[in-house]
Amino acid sequence: MIFPIFVVMTLLEIYVLASVGAAIGGFSTVLLVIITAFIGFFLLKQQGYSTIAKAQNTISNSQTSTFTRLEGVIIVLSGVLLLTPGFITDMIGLLGLLPFSRSYFINRILEKNAKKIFNNNHSGFIHKTQNTQPQQRNEKNTIEGEFWED
Repeated sequence: MIFPIFVVMTLLEIYVLASVGAAIGGFSTVLLVIITAFIGFFLLKQQGYSTIAKAQNTISNSQTSTFTRLEGVIIVLSGVLLLTPGFITDMIGLLGLLPFSRSYFINRILEKNAKKIFNNNHSGFIHKTQNTQPQQRNEKNTIEGEFWED
């Protein structure tokens, strides 16, 4: 699944770079790619520090924040996209670094995967422990555990 996406994205990037190069010139195109990389690096640094501060705050309050973890993942992926030369990957990477669009991406990910996340017994969101005490005949088998939401 990833290989076809990689091939299509590479071909699209080459097409866009060639089109922009034909329109504004090769040197200007390279300069524009470098400028978008610097802007992306600045945003990556700023948003990365902000997310680290949020994560430290939730850890110091003995909380876990799935949203903060997903923010970190999207920031890392956005950084990788910004390191890839091209305008399409730069735009997607920049969108991942803007707080409002990053929240949108995270909400869509959670909406599409909520059933998988919360129904999976091996999930990090639900911690279950089996009651090992002997049961009387009329008692049902119970599962004790903790559940938390972020």
